[in-house]
Amino acid sequence: MRYAIFGDIHANLEALQAVLEDARKNGATDFICLGDIVGYNADPVACLEIIREMKCPVVKGNHDEQAAEETDLAYFNPLAARAIQWTRDQLNDEQKAWLRALKFNRLVRNFTIVHATLDSPESWGYIISDLDASASFSYQHTQVCFYGHTHVPRAFVRDVRVTEVSPTEVTLEPGKKYFFNAGSVGQPRDLLWRASYILYTPATQTVEWRRIDYDIATAQKKILDARLPERLASRLSEGR
Repeated sequence: MRYAIFGDIHANLEALQAVLEDARKNGATDFICLGDIVGYNADPVACLEIIREMKCPVVKGNHDEQAAEETDLAYFNPLAARAIQWTRDQLNDEQKAWLRALKFNRLVRNFTIVHATLDSPESWGYIISDLDASASFSYQHTQVCFYGHTHVPRAFVRDVRVTEVSPTEVTLEPGKKYFFNAGSVGQPRDLLWRASYILYTPATQTVEWRRIDYDIATAQKKILDARLPERLASRLSEGR
């Protein structure tokens, strides 16, 4: 068994297709989605329907939540707000209902998945430091938890204390707990434009981060053709 764990797709169809293709080529047998299927990019319906058809475990992201509601968008930055309103106009009532029904966190076999934090997942806090991770470790009842939201691959380990390690490949050790950010499929923000996801292999207890090329030019053109903000297109190639 090998899990492909990915999130923050943000309606980037080209990136999602590239990640799924790479995962299957590398022996992925199961797929896990960490939320934010929609938002920012120009293919919310296509990306949502792919995930729904896969029938894989999914948790709710903040863009999923907002796209499915009619709440005020004042606390979102202007780029996100415009993209969310546009996304709302693309989704039908049944698709919105599916997004609303998603849980904030889930247990998948013997590990946990969440979009943001474990201590208050519905508040959409960001985990960017070992101090941030410490709060979630207090609510983590499995050895491993995978999360997203920041769009930056990260790896935190709790032993005697919480430390951050390089998000390349980690071998799990007994007695330690792990909190792993898979990075973003559709809008990476670590100054690297390639799509990011994780391959987790329980048999070898290894967690590997992968970065995948995709047809970024097509994704950018679709954003412009949809009359979404130009900045949403340019930032894809900047990785931020």
